[in-house]
Amino acid sequence: MNTDKLIRECCKGSITSQKYFFDKYVTSMYLVCRRYMRTNEAAEDVMMNGFFQCYKALPGFSYSNDAALAGWLKRIFINECLQALRKKNILVVVPDNEAELVVIEDNVLDELSADEIYQLISQLPVGYKTVFNLFVVEGYSHKEIATMLNINEGTSKSQLSKARLILQQMILKNNKTNYAAIK
Repeated sequence: MNTDKLIRECCKGSITSQKYFFDKYVTSMYLVCRRYMRTNEAAEDVMMNGFFQCYKALPGFSYSNDAALAGWLKRIFINECLQALRKKNILVVVPDNEAELVVIEDNVLDELSADEIYQLISQLPVGYKTVFNLFVVEGYSHKEIATMLNINEGTSKSQLSKARLILQQMILKNNKTNYAAIK
């Protein structure tokens, strides 16, 4: 079944179509949620809420192509994550007037696997991790992030800078630990 027809059937309330839609997008949307939430359980809860919101909003969505649908879905799930973080009062973004620019050498990440990078990012404080994910992974601008998180652009830049600094320190610490183990 093509995606356009699948969406129409979901809008009509077809349980079979909704199940197929869920199965088609569950993995990618879970991964989006997992980038923001601390635990697998929290990510699953947010993901389920995201699908509920998706099914509610689907009748208003005008399908043009799969890429547009993926972007629309991603936005819903990111918004659900941000809402869950706000509700739990763990999305704390500390405002700063000046953004510190941190330069990370390009080759420092070459030594790490994607899983190791993900593990390091997941250890960041929630505010830093959220801004880092929105900017680096999702590709939002600081202006868009500021609007989404109700902060100013300078704060978004500062949070990203601090996230990069912490990641750089963790990577350097990780490399020293690995180097000491080799000796």
